[in-house]
Parts: sequence; C-alpha cells; structure tokens
Amino acid sequence: MSIAQHRLDAAEHVRPPTEVLLGFARCLRAAGVHVTADRERTYLDAVAAVGLDDPGAVYHAGRATLCGSPADLERHDLVFAEWFGGSRAGTKTRDPMQRPVTRAPLEGEEAQTGTGGDDEEIVKARSSTVEVLRHRDVASLSQAERESLLALYARLRPRAPRRRAHRYARDRRGVVDARRTLRTTLRRMGEPGEVQWRRRATRPRRVVLLIDVSGSMSAYADALVRLAHAYCASEVPTEVFTLGTRLTHITRPLHQRDPDRAVVAAGDAIPDWSGGTRLAEGLKVFLDRWGRRGMARGAVVVVFSDGWERDRPEALGEQVHRLSRVAHRVVWANPHRGRAGYEPVQGGIVAVLPYVDDFVAGHSLAAFEELTEVVARA
Repeated sequence: MSIAQHRLDAAEHVRPPTEVLLGFARCLRAAGVHVTADRERTYLDAVAAVGLDDPGAVYHAGRATLCGSPADLERHDLVFAEWFGGSRAGTKTRDPMQRPVTRAPLEGEEAQTGTGGDDEEIVKARSSTVEVLRHRDVASLSQAERESLLALYARLRPRAPRRRAHRYARDRRGVVDARRTLRTTLRRMGEPGEVQWRRRATRPRRVVLLIDVSGSMSAYADALVRLAHAYCASEVPTEVFTLGTRLTHITRPLHQRDPDRAVVAAGDAIPDWSGGTRLAEGLKVFLDRWGRRGMARGAVVVVFSDGWERDRPEALGEQVHRLSRVAHRVVWANPHRGRAGYEPVQGGIVAVLPYVDDFVAGHSLAAFEELTEVVARA
C-alpha cells in the first residue's frame, strides 16, 4: 500500500496519535531507512516530550531518533512530507541542518559571542557525561567516575539466547498441526473446525561466565563481577565462576538483589583475588567437575580474560578446544581488545583464538552492552 493510500485511510478514520506516528516509522522503514523497534520507542518518547502540537518539533524528533546516517535524512524528509503533508511542516525555509553548531561553554568559561548579529540562530552542542562514561575504559576511571558509573549498570538488560525445544507450541506463524486439527474435528462430530497451527517451542540457553580475577585483570574485576550480577538478577539461567590460581563458584552470592552487597559477598568468597594466573588449570577443573556433566553442554560460555597465562599457552588452547566441543558457543572478552592499535599477540590469546566463536572487547559499559547482544544472538 502506498503512502498516499495510507494518508487517505487516516483521513477517513480518526486514528490515535501513536498509530499515526508508528505508521510514519513503518513507511520510513519501507523507504529503506533501518528503523528498529528501539528507534520507534525512542521516537514515541521524543514526540511525547516535545508535544504533537508543534509539527516542527515532530519533524526534528524523527530526524534525531529514526535516522542513523546522513543518507537517511533525505529519505526522512521525503516521507515526512508525504505522510504529514507540506514540504517540512512547521519548519522554516532554511534547512535546520545548516544552522551553525558551536560548543557550549564549559564550567568556568565565558560564552563566546557570535558575529552574525542578534538574530543569528545558534545550536549549542555539548557531549553527554553519561555517553562519555559509557565508552570510557573502566580501568582509567577515577573513584568519583566509578561511583557515577555504578548507576548505569541498572540499564543493562541481558537476554537469554534461545534453543529449540522438543515440544511444540501453538502459533499461527508455524505449520498446520494435523493431529490437533483432526481431534478438533472429531469433537465436533465430523464438522469442520478451526485449523490448528504449531511451531517448535524454544527454551533459554544457559550462560556460563568465567571471570579472570588475577593481578593483570584486577582493574576490571569489579566491573566484570557487576556485569555477572546483572545476568544473575535477570531471567537468564546463569552460572558464574572466577579464574585465578583456582576455580571458584560464585553464583550463589551474586543472587542477592542489592548489587553492592552481591559484589562484597562474591569478593569474600574468592580467595585468590588479584593473585596469579592459571587459566588452563582452572578451565580443566571446570570441565572435569561441571562442564562435561551438563553445565557447559549446549551453553554459551563467556571467558573474561586478557590471555596472560603462567603455564604453557598450548595447555590453555587444549582446554579451550575441549570447551568448544561441549559448549554451543564460546565467547572471549578481552579488555585490551577495545584499545586502539591492539593486536592479539599474547601467547594465550593466539592459542585460544582458533577455538573461539566471538572475540570481543570488555573494557567499558558500552562494550558490556554489545557483549550482551552477542550472547543473546548466540
């Protein structure tokens, strides 16, 4: 159905504002703009904040939330004009993107005066402190910055990866369930009844987190344990272990609701915090005692480590190879992976890379958010 037909239908029937806005977002997606469900929700929140009474504000809200690249802006303007009517409803003749942008003065600085007169329209931009913290390396943060970052961990929304179950569930998007359809017909004494549909049900996969708490990872250990607590506090079936000079199971203390109490309890349970590194031996103990008996079988296993190994790197590669044979997917998160110019040259990393499905960064809150998406897609 064309945009013009959508507008005719909207004119014949008074539609709720949410339906009109979502219809515009779907038309924008049909025009080639990558509009996701998250962008749609953000668009609705932005329009609710600026108000529907100002068409210009609605126009700018769409450009700010639905467009992901400069190429999307032109498509947005064309679809906006078709959907809402007019060239750019509520906007001035000058392209809003042509307004000069200047940096807002920081604390202690005086505002710079423009040279274009009093009527010169200036948009001031300033980086968000939250966005800066999200992308900062947690090892480089000051104590005050670390405390500010703690509140942002509540935004993490880990999702469980899914696997196919043996049972079927009713779903019209699946295939015809001939057996249930026949039983329905027999109950109606042979009269045709409603066709029954089914599809293979899904179940959440287990996620196993193995966190290196040795001395080389001490700057990241607290942040990684908080990430593990976010998984334990969610509906994702999660098991958490720490790797150092020995293997420690810390799932139970992390199931406390308060994150600070959970981190303290986990720290009390770890005897080798900031100690040596024996990754190969720790992985061997995990596979012998828990992994091969079912905990790692078919699970998504995430190893947080920089790859520094005191023993032979070949031994670490052998254990990761064993792990890859029983796990559904092995993800290795290295804090140094997010640094510019990083090359995987450590002996331990070189030994495990052939058996790792995903090699990702693990140095910032933004990297943790990307990691949760990698795990969910597994």
